Amino acid sequence: QVQLVESGGGLVQAGGSLSLSCAASGRTRLPYTVGWLRQAPGREREFVAAIAWSTYYADSVKARFTIFRDDANNMMYLQMNSLKPDDTAVYYCAAAALFSSAWYQNPSRYPYWGQGTQVTVSS
Repeated sequence: QVQLVESGGGLVQAGGSLSLSCAASGRTRLPYTVGWLRQAPGREREFVAAIAWSTYYADSVKARFTIFRDDANNMMYLQMNSLKPDDTAVYYCAAAALFSSAWYQNPSRYPYWGQGTQVTVSS
């Protein structure tokens, strides 16, 4: 089992930045694929970014968000710049033991989830 705990959400004005952190425990190392997904009110949970042997981003966040991992400390991060009101959502870190280009954007393929952290971007 893998336990994930997010931190770093909050309220920011449009154009601002936030950094999210995710601490993993329960294993000696981070799972192979770790990622961030988000869910806005009234919308389905959607993929934001993932990192396995490479990094992957949703088109809506490319060039604004950066995902990175610190395997030595079982940590994962999401640096969010140039935030927009449309980025408002609950952000979840998630993990999976494997990776496939066929499913990495599918939330249902991630068995491990954090509790989520709220990010609110005001206009």
